[in-house]
Amino acid sequence: MNKLIRMGAKLAPLALLAALMLPAGSLWAQDDVAPAADAVSSVAAEAVVEPAAEAAAPVEAAAAPAEEEAAPVAATFEKGDIAWMLTATLLVIFMVLPGLALFYGGMVRAKNILSLSMQVFVTFCLIAVLWSIYGYSLAFTQGSTAFFGGFDRLFLKDMLDAAGNLLPAATFSKGIYIPEYMYAAFQMTFAALTPCLIVGAFAERMKFSAVLIFAVIWFTFAYLPVAHMVWFWAGPDAYTTADAAAAATAGAGYIFQLGALDFAGGTVVHINAGIAGLVGCILIGKRKGFGNSSLAPHNVPFTMVGAAILWVGWFGFNVGSNLEANAFAAQVFINTFLATAAAVLAWTFGEWVIRGKPTMLGAASGAIAGLVAITPACGWVGPMGALVIGIAGGFICMVAVIKLKAWLGYDDSLDVFGVHCVGGIVGAILTGVFNSPDLGGTGVYDYVAGTWGFAGIGAQTWIQTKGVLITILWSGVVSFIAFKLIDIVIGLRVTEEVETEGLDTAEHGERGYHM
Repeated sequence: MNKLIRMGAKLAPLALLAALMLPAGSLWAQDDVAPAADAVSSVAAEAVVEPAAEAAAPVEAAAAPAEEEAAPVAATFEKGDIAWMLTATLLVIFMVLPGLALFYGGMVRAKNILSLSMQVFVTFCLIAVLWSIYGYSLAFTQGSTAFFGGFDRLFLKDMLDAAGNLLPAATFSKGIYIPEYMYAAFQMTFAALTPCLIVGAFAERMKFSAVLIFAVIWFTFAYLPVAHMVWFWAGPDAYTTADAAAAATAGAGYIFQLGALDFAGGTVVHINAGIAGLVGCILIGKRKGFGNSSLAPHNVPFTMVGAAILWVGWFGFNVGSNLEANAFAAQVFINTFLATAAAVLAWTFGEWVIRGKPTMLGAASGAIAGLVAITPACGWVGPMGALVIGIAGGFICMVAVIKLKAWLGYDDSLDVFGVHCVGGIVGAILTGVFNSPDLGGTGVYDYVAGTWGFAGIGAQTWIQTKGVLITILWSGVVSFIAFKLIDIVIGLRVTEEVETEGLDTAEHGERGYHM
């Protein structure tokens, strides 16, 4: 507890400084061949580039002037874009069920595999339902502040026009749309996946009821505002003139306004979840026997299979964030592939040097570290930048898991902080470096001026750092309050007897294995 307070005291001034920095000047973004699915617009007032965020806000399709009594004109959708987004959405679901459940399940002891699987399965479904009721609206509609959306899409309402046509959501090319239902479904998978990541930090010792209550609170007050801050914007068609761009940017999410780049969720998903996991495992306390008895994974092949499924599904996660089946998706694809392979090698050889033996668990963890690290950068960097980010992510996460955890003494059961938060930080900050065209990055495109630009490595890296610090502070505070409230009301942790027996039988009345 004291460690957590001291850590928060160190981070708070930095994050507060980030939050008080001047808002962004120019926002730059990608046009037809969007080298950044996060890419946005520009205010042409100054030649300072501050790229922005990934997720496109729903926008009404532009229509030619018509008589008042004319029938509504439906937006035109490309079948290829819809087919790809349906596939990408299914791939992200496959990442969680069964991918994440197998990856996590193999790392716990046999007496807790069903408990862990249940937490992932039910949490995913719970958040999907909440997303449809209020989550999508609070994340991806215009609100009264730059931190939360509004209520225009509660219960996924008003996604059809008066004639019954599906309303469009913006992509990252002017005049190109996907159905808003499709966009809402794709983003639903991100929202439902993220709380599932957190449960690995306190696996084998938290009550099932407490897990579900925490998921609801954290989703509402941490995930939704961070998603809005990073990804909400008016779409490229709003950026027609300098004045229009300034007005559109003023209505965007706060971190988006700062100009932080996050293609597919480095801050929104991984840092957000990772810091929540760290807070949770410290407040709940260590597992019984931690440091004194073996808590080894019971089925490493499960973990390897789960990691492989996650890798495959992650192409939906990253490449799907492009929102279009265009040529640029190929660059996102190869970056995701290459960074992950590099991270596996970095973790494997690093572990070989430090511990004397390379392990399958380490290689699988390296794959996830590489996927996490490339997630914010995959639409902004070239293949060699992706290679370096993968190596850095794999090695630094390995050091965090092997050395940092032991040094600080916290029991992060499945290394949620060491892989997701640390890997997300590495990827988010290095995005500011390797987005540079001089290092093979894409740069970003000004929708208004029709020119390319780059803020500079120092400037963009500082912008990225501000986004990281704000996310850490926001999620950390929300998580601390949520855990403390739940502990007061129903308690967080199972009894010592239940922990000894195993959560499978004590909480769910079943076993994963019958001998």
